[in-house]
Amino acid sequence: MNQKKIVNIVVAIVICLLIGFLSSFATQSSVNTWYTTLNKPSFNPPNEIFAPVWTVLYILMGIAAGIVWSKGFHHIWVKTALYHFGFQLLFNALWSIVFFGFQSPLWALLVILVLLTLIILTIKWFRVVSKLAALLLIPYLLWVGFATVLNFKIWQLN
Repeated sequence: MNQKKIVNIVVAIVICLLIGFLSSFATQSSVNTWYTTLNKPSFNPPNEIFAPVWTVLYILMGIAAGIVWSKGFHHIWVKTALYHFGFQLLFNALWSIVFFGFQSPLWALLVILVLLTLIILTIKWFRVVSKLAALLLIPYLLWVGFATVLNFKIWQLN
C-alpha cells in the first residue's frame, strides 16, 4: 500500500471519528435522561453497545472513503462517490441531533430513511470505484437498517 493511500485512509478515518464524536454531544444530552423514559422494544440493545459499534463502523467507513479517495479526486466517479459519502455522513450526524438533541423520534425516522437511501447510493458509487470500499460499508448499512427498525418501534411505542 502506498503512502498516499495510507494518508488518505487515516485522514478519512479521523474525519469519520470526528463527526461521530461531535454528534455524540447531542446523544449525551439526553441518553441518560429523556431516552430512559421512552418505551423501547425488547430487541433494544444496552446503551453500552452503541459507542463501540459506532467506533468500528466509523473506522470501516473511513477506510472505505480513504480507498475511494486514493483513486484520485480528479476522477468524476471518485468525486461522485465521495459527495454521496459526505452527504450520508451529514445525515448520520443529523440523526443524532434530531433524535436525541430535539428528542423527536418521528423526525429522526424521516432523517434515518434519507440516511439509508444515501448509504445505498454511496455503496453503489463506491462499488464503481472499489468493490472492497463498497463491501466495507455493508456492516454500516446493516446497522443503520437495524437502527431504522429500532427508531420506528420507539416512535410507535411512544
